[in-house]
Amino acid sequence: MIKTLREYIKEAHEEGKAIGHFNVANSEGLTAVFNAARELNVPVIVGASEGERDFVGIPQIVAMVKALRDTYDFPIFLNADHTYSVERVKEAIDAGFDAVIYDGVTLPLEENIKNTKECVDYARASGRDVLVESELGFIGKSSKVLDELPEGAQVTEDLMTSPEEAVRFVEETGVDLLAPAIGNVHGMLKKGLNPRLNSNLVKEISEKTGVGLVLHGGSGSHSEDFMNVIKNGVDIVHISTELRVAFRKGLEEAMSANPEEVAPYRYMNGGVEAMQKAVVEKLKLFNNL
Repeated sequence: MIKTLREYIKEAHEEGKAIGHFNVANSEGLTAVFNAARELNVPVIVGASEGERDFVGIPQIVAMVKALRDTYDFPIFLNADHTYSVERVKEAIDAGFDAVIYDGVTLPLEENIKNTKECVDYARASGRDVLVESELGFIGKSSKVLDELPEGAQVTEDLMTSPEEAVRFVEETGVDLLAPAIGNVHGMLKKGLNPRLNSNLVKEISEKTGVGLVLHGGSGSHSEDFMNVIKNGVDIVHISTELRVAFRKGLEEAMSANPEEVAPYRYMNGGVEAMQKAVVEKLKLFNNL
């Protein structure tokens, strides 16, 4: 019997592990993530941003994830990643997503709180246990390879999410999950690893808010940092850019090796295998395997 996503998150927190959250933009990416999770027999969350779910199709990706979960009796869940309007959050909840993220981080705090609470209230009234997450602290937006850090991203300690602000936000919105700015950035630097993560801040926010914490912008981070923030309270880790890079590289290599091949299911396999390998590596790290 598959437990709820809420229960898997609680279990991960108690065991000092984190659930891997991997963004997909097509059925091949979904196959890669699912195969990796099944290989290691660990729960997994599939993320689809507004752009990704518009490309795949909202009812289509809901149906695909549900089919995998039901057919294989496997804990795979679907999250509406980075949703910038209350209307689109409601759309995802109505479509059957297991979790949603309202991203109002660029708005004034009061407006972010008001909109997030509206999303939480809508999720509670849905008749399903839909988890609502929100970001607090800007860390950039794009999941791509970067020449430099995004303008305004919180990478200095004085600009990171304060525990006091986090407590107020959680109390006034009722969110299930919080994604704070702890030195992380969306995307992955072209040269070198991303900035170091503040694991002590994670511990303080976790203890004071009592909600599950989510690390966004995990691509390009130090393995040691992953372990430290998970130990101190991060329950979900988002990876996107690294997977996009792996998929493209695997696809390019497959096409280069077989330049005359025209059957998509043959050359697309190169991208799937490369992406699956990248997901397996991250899942092992997050689950202490």
